[in-house]
Formats: sequence, structure tokens, C-alpha cells
Amino acid sequence: MKKYSIYTFLLIALTAIGFTACNPDFLDTPPQGSLTAPNFFNTDAELLAGTAGLYNKVWFGSNGQALLAFGDGRAGNMISPYNANWQQFYQFNVSNTNTDLKNSWNSFFTIVAQSNVLIYNVNTYAKPAVTEAAKNRAIGEARYMRAVAYSYLVQNWGPVPIITDNLKQGADTTLRRNTVETVYQFIIRDLQAAKNLLPAVTPSGSGRLNSYSAKGMLARIYLTHAGYGSTNGQRNQADLDSAKFYAKDVIQNSTYQLMPNYPDLFLTKNNNNPEQLFGLLWVSNGGYGSGNQFQSQFAANSQLTGFQDGWGGGNGASYDYLVNADPADSVRRKATFMLPGDHYPELIKAKGGWKEPIPADDAWETMAHFKKYIVGTPDDNGGLGQQQNAPNNSYIQRLADVYLIYAEAILGNSASTSDPEALKYFNAIRTRATLSPVTSFTIDDMLRERRYEFAVEGDAWYDLVRLYYYKPAKVVSIIENQIRGNYTIRIKPGTGTPAKKREFIFINRNPDKFKLVSTAFYLPIPDTETAQAPNLLKEPLPYKFN
Repeated sequence: MKKYSIYTFLLIALTAIGFTACNPDFLDTPPQGSLTAPNFFNTDAELLAGTAGLYNKVWFGSNGQALLAFGDGRAGNMISPYNANWQQFYQFNVSNTNTDLKNSWNSFFTIVAQSNVLIYNVNTYAKPAVTEAAKNRAIGEARYMRAVAYSYLVQNWGPVPIITDNLKQGADTTLRRNTVETVYQFIIRDLQAAKNLLPAVTPSGSGRLNSYSAKGMLARIYLTHAGYGSTNGQRNQADLDSAKFYAKDVIQNSTYQLMPNYPDLFLTKNNNNPEQLFGLLWVSNGGYGSGNQFQSQFAANSQLTGFQDGWGGGNGASYDYLVNADPADSVRRKATFMLPGDHYPELIKAKGGWKEPIPADDAWETMAHFKKYIVGTPDDNGGLGQQQNAPNNSYIQRLADVYLIYAEAILGNSASTSDPEALKYFNAIRTRATLSPVTSFTIDDMLRERRYEFAVEGDAWYDLVRLYYYKPAKVVSIIENQIRGNYTIRIKPGTGTPAKKREFIFINRNPDKFKLVSTAFYLPIPDTETAQAPNLLKEPLPYKFN
């Protein structure tokens, strides 16, 4: 396997401008995968096609395994007892040699590098026939993608180097990291620019970004930044107000709307649906790296995929996730994790669907296997899909997130809220999940709602990051009380009959608990980076904005 570092990818990006020979392994299938070749900047249509790779290939290394290890593993939603790489994340002992750590770091900096190159190429090579609107859209897409990449970098690694010019910085091994505060300001500036550059609407079903995509992400970043640097357990009110402002704008003025049925969000036929503000647009016919690898890694067996993959039988929901779920929250649970006897008619349709096996009475260990993002065989998806190349989108932000951001921004620093506007959107999420509305909610209620709405979408850790910024002791307590060990599942006697809905008993086999210490809050920089650029280990510097 080839070993890459941030500098490899930054230098590869320079091929776009003709300084080195093209690397055949990286974004080599124009126009679907190419962001770099100047000959795709002749017309508006070519420019649109040439930016498509920003929506899939560059994210490949941070999707699949890394998506869950970072987002759901660390937060306590999943366990993977037989994968040492993933264990390190939910046990808070990640090594700087961890493969998924490196893949994600490289993926995020690849997004940064390709975004930088795209901006350069549009400004340098766009032909006269390319309209200003098309150029603005492409640059807006690039600045949005760069901002989102940096949002993952800063929340996972803390101080990181801000890179905007691959020509000047691509080979600079003396790079220093920049402070967390200035990285957040950089993200906000990129998103502010993106909202002004992107069109107000995009063609229905295209999945492409628009100005409201940027506003939705701005709402998320402002809400997260509101707690950063707090010394009194309070969030910055100006940031909360900004989060509320942008979330309300999206809710009231965009064309986005909630999908009526929660499970329908995760069917391939509903790619680019009206709830998706930003999703990774995987395609199964664009070559390796353009398709979604998630199913290959997390489907419980090869029957579900139709190929020799389906390597996820040893992974599943955590015991903590299962025992703390509201039994009434069965719609979201079933769409997220499989429990014994669950039937999924959309999987293996030719054989009448998939029924999750019921374990033997003496089974010592069983798992609640993954369902979300498991889409089945090509026959289940209009003939599309292959091993590590499923055609289903991965969500980065849905309108449901914006609803809950708006509600949380209204909650702000209060212990609870019964504000009608906050309740309207908080309860809209609950109602779709067939749960009863509430008359007030707290930050704990919000965390719980987000946990079960977005599980297996890689979001849960970042909800805890948001809280940790202003209430670190609360997050430490949440984590140290989670049981993250092996378990088995039993169907409760007398249930699962026509007269009685199936109920479950979860038997803990290994009461593993892990502590989050302050030194493990941020992940280590991969050893391949610090070997080339030891200055990354020095104290970070504020970024100097022009």
C-alpha cells in the first residue's frame, strides 16, 4: 500500500497547473473525477462537470470506516471488538500510526488541496465563454468544501495548518499549525463567501450546493463556535444569535423540506432528496473511489451486498446506545440498526426481503448490525452498485440538523426552554419518528434527540465536541458512564407474537468503560506528517488574514 502525507496530496494538486507529471492514482477519470485539468474550463457545462469530483472521490478516505470510527465510535454509538484500528477510537487511545487516522487526515487535506487548485484554475483558465455565474458557483463550491474539511480537521485535531496556496505552501515542510480560534474564523469566512457565490437554488435532484447549503453549515459552525474558549460554562450569545439567524433563513426561505418517512432517507432511489443540504454524491460507475464503500465495510454479510464483501458482522450498535434508546423510538432504531426478527423488504427483494436472524438461546455474544446506509444488492438498486462502489449518498447535513440547530440556538444558555418556535422544530423531528411531542426540553434532551436522529451518520462526536467546548466535565461524565463492551440480545419471552410487539433484552457481557482525558480530546497528528514537518509539533500560531 502506498503511503501518502499531506505534502503528497498538496503536491499532487499542483499537477493541475502543469508543474509535475500527473499521478495516475488520483482523480484520474475526467470529468467525473477530475478537478484539475484546465481543458475542462471551456463552457459552463464543462466547469460544472469538472467540479463533480469534489462531491465524492476526495472524501473517499474519510468515508466508511473512518466516518464511524471518528463520529460514532468516539461518541459511544458503536463498537467494533475485533478491529484494533477502530477500537482505538472508542477507547480513546488512538496511535499516530493508526491507518484510519492517516486516511482521514489525508482525505481532508486532499479536499483542501483540490479546492485551492479549483479556485486557482477557475480564475486562471476559465475561457471567455464561461459565465461569471458559473465561475462564482464553482469557486463557491470549492470554498464550501474547504470550509467543511477544516471543520472536521479543527474538531478532531484542534490546531491545524491553514493552507490556501498550494504553489507557495505545497512543499513547505516548515509549516506550523494555526490556532483553533483562527481556524474557525477561516471556516466562517469561507462559508460567508460561499453563501454569496453560490446560486440561491440548484436544479431539483442534482444534489449540488446552493447558498442555503452554506447558510445551513454556517448555522452549525456558529453553534459549535459559541462555546469555544468559554471559561464560565456559558456560550457566546452573538454566536448563538448567528446560528439562529442562518438556521431560520434556511427553514423559512429555502426549498428544503423534511422527508415524510424517516427510513426513506436512506434508500438509493431517494438520493438528492429535498432534505439534503449537502451529501456526498457517490456513483457506482466512476471507478474505484467514486462509489460508496460504507456498505462493504459494515453490511453484516455478503448476502446483503451480492458480492464478496459485507465485512461488518463483527460490528454494531453499542450496548449503551441500545439500553438508552426509547422503546417507542422504533422507526429510527429499525432504520439504523437491525435487531433479531426485523424484516427489511427493500433488501434482497428477489427473495422476499431480509429478516435479521434470531440468535440461539445460548448465544453468548450477538450484535445489533448496521442498517443505515446498507442498501442491498444491485438488483435492489436498479442494477447499480458493486463491491466498495455502492451508489447511495452519504449525508453531511440534512434539514433535520438545521431544525435542531435552530431549536438549540433558542435554548442557548438556559437550563430548559418552552419557547414555541424551539418546540415547533424540535417536535417536528420527534413527530416524524412517531414520538410524542414535548412541552419543554433541555440540552440533555437535545443531545438524546440528536443521538438517535443522526446515529451512523458520523455526527455524534461533534455534538459532544460542541458541548465539551463550554462544559468539558459534563462530556467526561457522559463518556465515563457509557458501557462500551460486548453484549447479547434476547427476545423478551411472550413478545414477538401477533398480539404482542417484539421486545428485547440486552445482556451485557463485558462492562467496558473508558475515560476521556484532556490529552485525548484531540487526535494525534499522523507520524508521517510530523516526520516530514516537525514544526507541526510546535505551539500553533494565529493565522494572518489578508
